[in-house]
Amino acid sequence: MINFTVGPVQSSDAVRAIGAEQVPYFRTAEFSELMFENERLVKKFAHTTEDSRVVFMTCSGSGGMETAIMNCLTGEDKALVVNGGSFGERFVEMLTLHKIPFTEIKLEPGKALKPEHLAPYEGKGYTAFLLQKHETSTGVHFDIDLVGDFCRRNGCFLIVDTISTFLCDPFDMAATGAGVMITGSQKALACAPGIAVMALAPSALKRIEKNQCCCQYLDLKLALSNMDRGQTPWTPAVGILRQINVRLKEIDANGGDSAEIARCAELAKYFRDKLVELHLPFEIISESLSNAVTPLHPTTQSAFELFLKIKDEYGMWICPNGGSMKDTVFRVGHIGYLHKEDYDKLLAAFLDLRKKGFI
Repeated sequence: MINFTVGPVQSSDAVRAIGAEQVPYFRTAEFSELMFENERLVKKFAHTTEDSRVVFMTCSGSGGMETAIMNCLTGEDKALVVNGGSFGERFVEMLTLHKIPFTEIKLEPGKALKPEHLAPYEGKGYTAFLLQKHETSTGVHFDIDLVGDFCRRNGCFLIVDTISTFLCDPFDMAATGAGVMITGSQKALACAPGIAVMALAPSALKRIEKNQCCCQYLDLKLALSNMDRGQTPWTPAVGILRQINVRLKEIDANGGDSAEIARCAELAKYFRDKLVELHLPFEIISESLSNAVTPLHPTTQSAFELFLKIKDEYGMWICPNGGSMKDTVFRVGHIGYLHKEDYDKLLAAFLDLRKKGFI
């Protein structure tokens, strides 16, 4: 099977080799050094300030989202949250669950965030802002500079979900002024799922120190104090942390985050250009594309039926959607261990389906 989804994605041979090894004992100096190296490289690729910290939580990216809310926000905050799809909706649900006062900026699927969406909230006393840099469900890449400028003017603490855009699109955490950056092991890091990576700016560290987290397992005070010695408070997903180490060093050796971003961009452009060249009956639905994924509306067939056809008859996974977009949108990812030759095989499958009258 060839995997064109947006997570889990295909891994390099070096990363997969770690998964075949016995999981080692981790309360050792050697594992601590590995964790310190992981932190150093994440800070390097996220362009954090030197005094920022990184923690590795054994959970999905959604666990990282909830961890940020529980540790950094309280009922005294007044938050703005952008809801442009399934993951924006998840932030809304979490804020509701944890009783954080908020206002929702609801966008139609595929629509970009624009200055006029933020203008009504200028100078209205908001203290926090939550955003998916890339709304994975619709493939919309939001303007992080627009949001960062708004947060600086209004004194908002910024929590950014970069789960599907980290290492796919440029992101400078320090320049943006974000307090928290969240990503996941199974996206462009191209490891097994199970680790949420969180970069924490000094502004976040101050909030974490002051606030009382209502969940022991996801308490960032504990995570940070243990990371002082290169460890975690609980047994982590040891094998995945070892995979992350291999992958981060792989990226560093190949030119760093800029080279990885350029690689994703090249694959995205190749696929999108071929769609036009071959006149395939798909429409790109996003007003603002990420390098991570191409969201497509099939004009002649159910998106979910197309997903099943490609999976069952051609041995490839494209990325289906759920809910109201189940039959209208599918996605093709450009992250993980993929090459242009892989896209040629997917395009050939689409052409074969057109020849058979399926699309």
